[in-house]
Amino acid sequence: MSETRSRPIRSHRLSGVLAMGLLALLGGCDRSPETMVAEIRPVRVITIASDVAANSVSLTGRVQARAEVNQSFRLPGQLVQRTVEVGDQVRTGQLLARLDSQNEQSGLQAAQAQLVAAQVQLADARNNFTRMKNLIGDNAVSRASYDHAEALLQSAQAQVTAVRAQVELAQSRVDFTRLSADAAGVVTARGPEVGEVVAAGQMIVQIAQAGAVEAIFDVPAPIKDSATRTSTIWVALTSNPGIRARGVVREVSPRADPVTGTFRVRIAIADAPPAMRLGSTVTGTLHLASPPGISIPTAALVRADGGAAVWIVDPKSSTVSLRKLVVGASDTDQVRVEQGLKPGDVVVTAGVQVLRPGQKVSRLVPAQ
Repeated sequence: MSETRSRPIRSHRLSGVLAMGLLALLGGCDRSPETMVAEIRPVRVITIASDVAANSVSLTGRVQARAEVNQSFRLPGQLVQRTVEVGDQVRTGQLLARLDSQNEQSGLQAAQAQLVAAQVQLADARNNFTRMKNLIGDNAVSRASYDHAEALLQSAQAQVTAVRAQVELAQSRVDFTRLSADAAGVVTARGPEVGEVVAAGQMIVQIAQAGAVEAIFDVPAPIKDSATRTSTIWVALTSNPGIRARGVVREVSPRADPVTGTFRVRIAIADAPPAMRLGSTVTGTLHLASPPGISIPTAALVRADGGAAVWIVDPKSSTVSLRKLVVGASDTDQVRVEQGLKPGDVVVTAGVQVLRPGQKVSRLVPAQ
């Protein structure tokens, strides 16, 4: 009996649970759907500033002598002496190094002996010709004997001339075993050690000639194209900007370095301060000949309809839109914008590949 009564009770409880579930489901259907949150992309940006200083650029370079000359021997031999070291001041004509001159001295002595013998033969030939000249006037000798004596004299004179040239050559070879400075300056490098056998033309010491100095800068193509011989530059010591001098563009290399892709610009410095020593690091402010423009990072560019464009951020809505550009010279880091941007524009420089028109963005710290 009790078992029969329990069945209706369990059925009633199950029906209640189902009813509550149905009511909950119906209640959920009455709620309005939640609004989807738009995706916001984080990007890095820069704000285009007024390009007042676009005609100036700061460069870092070094000071070196305008002329650095490699001093070398004109003939091979064993180096037996070097009288200077790196950093030494030298004067014109100062002895720098010597080669073993034993062979050259022997050659000179042999040539000098040949010259003495040739001079003796010349004296005999001259005396014989003088005697024949006196006798031919008295018809005491034949014309053939006179002509033969004259020919011997001319041959002896030619022999003396030839041997004297050999002596001069031998003396020059002896002199070539002594290396002297062509000009005053400071030794900036040295080559072989004493005892080594050196080749003709091999650098023994390098001398930076005293006097004019210049600053060397390696610059990208846009600056190279703008630097002219009329451009001026103020060169200052990086360690002490208060020490500076005025310079002018002396030479612009037409060929790029195969590794760095930069071009070498040489700036002649007039009246360089004594503190601006060879090898000093200097900073130069170069006034360019190019018209003002706007430069942006190369990474900011995207392709749009076959041309260059950038993403512009609307400061009010924080959304982006594409803007086409006309670009000029560029390098690996910067591109020059001729048309399409103005001061105050906010340009996306990182994250450009994941954007779409109207996309909301959050601006991070401006790229440096």
